[in-house]
Amino acid sequence: MSHYPPEGLYPTVPPAPETLRRAAGSREIFQSMCIKCDEYHNLIVDLGSQQGLIPREETVLGIAQGKAKEIAILSRVGKPLCFQVLGFTSEGTALLSRRSAQEEARDYLMESVPTGQILPAVVQNVASFGAFCDIGCGFTALLPIERCSISRISHCSQRFSPGQQLYVVIWEKDPQAGQITLTHRELLGTWEENAQLFRPGQTVTGIVRSVRPYGTFIELTPNLSGLAEPGQDLEPGQAVSVYIRSIQPQAQKIKLSVLEKLSATPKIPLRYHRTGGYLDSWRYNDVAAPTVFDS
Repeated sequence: MSHYPPEGLYPTVPPAPETLRRAAGSREIFQSMCIKCDEYHNLIVDLGSQQGLIPREETVLGIAQGKAKEIAILSRVGKPLCFQVLGFTSEGTALLSRRSAQEEARDYLMESVPTGQILPAVVQNVASFGAFCDIGCGFTALLPIERCSISRISHCSQRFSPGQQLYVVIWEKDPQAGQITLTHRELLGTWEENAQLFRPGQTVTGIVRSVRPYGTFIELTPNLSGLAEPGQDLEPGQAVSVYIRSIQPQAQKIKLSVLEKLSATPKIPLRYHRTGGYLDSWRYNDVAAPTVFDS
């Protein structure tokens, strides 16, 4: 379990008033629901019997320096967030800091967690080039699109959605910039592990990922694709049902026949083969060069 879990990974339980007062000025981290953003972009947090205030400059790491956008504040309403207790106003309002919790999580991940470490994560938002994932108290790291899966996608929304819980591996760290890059595909299994889920003669659903003159690559799992004959008038993203003609372990190939187009895109689940521990290397198949994690 991570020392600094992502926001929303575990149930949100507002801390008791006496717990909050005891924690004032300490490094203890809590999680509660954000219920409002006021006109000054301060965040209001549900603390059960009372409400807490996160001043704008304490809402997100980098906002005071102009490195974070205002949407990073506005988008927190209705979602759980982590915070530390700064103190209390004369009226008794709890003053909180999400920024300090993020900063502590960032420093811990940079200094104490090696590359190759597997961590839980929560997707914050997706883009064409990658997915931004919370890996600790709202501290986000980039999962580049090419590291999402072996099967290639054109946009990360084809694989993930905001709020989705997943597992990731720390791929690279840039201490000077305070940034971490993630990878994900190593946790979804090798060619052999994925191919064992299927048998020749089965009919299954798939998603067209690439159309070439010599055939169409169809995703069966995020880390496994098969090749169908050309000429079915298919487009990337099209859902299809396919007949598995053959599975060739020695050549590590799967031959398919497309039966029909489907109106609804099937939800292909993420099947994790590792959800904890540390990876020092990984090889997808006998042809691919191994992935090496250098801490």
